[in-house]
Amino acid sequence: MTRVALINPHWNFDGSIYFGCRSPHLPLELGIAERDLREAGHATLLLDAHMFALSLRDIEAELRAFRPDLIVITTAPTYLFWRCAPPELRVPQQLTRAISDFAPTLVAVGPHGSTTPRSALRKLDVDIVVMGECEQSLLRLANGERDFSGLAFRENGEIRVNGGPQAAKFIDQPALVWPDEMVRRHHHHHHRFDAEPIGPGAEVEASRGCPYHCTFCAKDNFRNAYRRRPAAAVLDEVDHLSRQNAEYIYFIDEIFLPNKELLQGLVARGLKFGVQTRIDLWKPDMLELLGRAGCVSIEAGIESLTVEGRAALEKNCKMDTDQLADRLIEAREHVPFVQANLIEMPQDDDPVVQRWRRRMLDAGVWANDPVPLYPYPGSPDYRKLWGEPDDLAWERAHTHYLALFDRFSDVQEARPVPLSALELREAS
Repeated sequence: MTRVALINPHWNFDGSIYFGCRSPHLPLELGIAERDLREAGHATLLLDAHMFALSLRDIEAELRAFRPDLIVITTAPTYLFWRCAPPELRVPQQLTRAISDFAPTLVAVGPHGSTTPRSALRKLDVDIVVMGECEQSLLRLANGERDFSGLAFRENGEIRVNGGPQAAKFIDQPALVWPDEMVRRHHHHHHRFDAEPIGPGAEVEASRGCPYHCTFCAKDNFRNAYRRRPAAAVLDEVDHLSRQNAEYIYFIDEIFLPNKELLQGLVARGLKFGVQTRIDLWKPDMLELLGRAGCVSIEAGIESLTVEGRAALEKNCKMDTDQLADRLIEAREHVPFVQANLIEMPQDDDPVVQRWRRRMLDAGVWANDPVPLYPYPGSPDYRKLWGEPDDLAWERAHTHYLALFDRFSDVQEARPVPLSALELREAS
């Protein structure tokens, strides 16, 4: 038996480009990993320092009592969003220093190590970095298996990267059950970014990966092949959350695709939920069912308002801009909040964009003022600019982005600061 502690740090978003939900997310990968480890006979401790506002002293006390053989720490507050997750490695480095003496092996999981494993290993001074989805790799480590595929580690003083990102099977994942107190404390924003959180709430993962290959997405390094769980398993998980008095569910899938069986099952359950999707994939009858099932929030990736712009992003969209607008307006007839996400593209004329935004706002659809595209390391857009990501990939992408971002957007709270300054704060 191996004693495994899994830690979700207390995140600080000051100065970040991150403009997603900043309230705590349930640490889904750590929750799945903990269940798999426990079922395999290992002892586990899950510490959500963000959810419970745990101090360093609190974490040290828990680890001292638990006596772990293996400590796992995440490198991002949300695992699934490669289009808006923080690029900075904001794991408090004083945390990794403080906990390193509590176990012989310290492991980092998350998107950063999937693209730049050597950099993550050095910055965090951990023993192992997991590339890709972590659940099966952590189980192999706890089992003492000699299969080191998908891992970066030090060997004879040198960093060794063994293979590439790993993927979990995922489709056979049963319902994930959270402690009552975690659900009670979880309040999730929905509708506008400035909306008051409601709750209790929770995230649910109905699928992983995405069948599309937009140029701005680095899913190839972390979440690639599309996999969908059976509707029955997802509904079982939703029922557990409902019994814990959850009022709102966010389907944190990279892309929530139309799923008639799941939506029909949600109709009778009376929960509110939000999704991130592509509006061109939803026919009118499915939008009506989506609203009837309880959906209160749609984030739809439109990105560009020209055929040329969407083609440059390889959106593979079969609709023209007027059809997309009509479908968004139709969605708004069934769902209280519909958001059209826009990226600043050279193919789009700003006066045309602003007129389109006003049309959407008049119809009750919120469309953001377009923001520059962030070239996430590992994405096709990053590779077009600089080739394969090296150890300075995040610094290079961040500097490039800040040079483009010379004004505030209506989705930003403050002007972002350089990556080196962000990570220096966390190291102090």
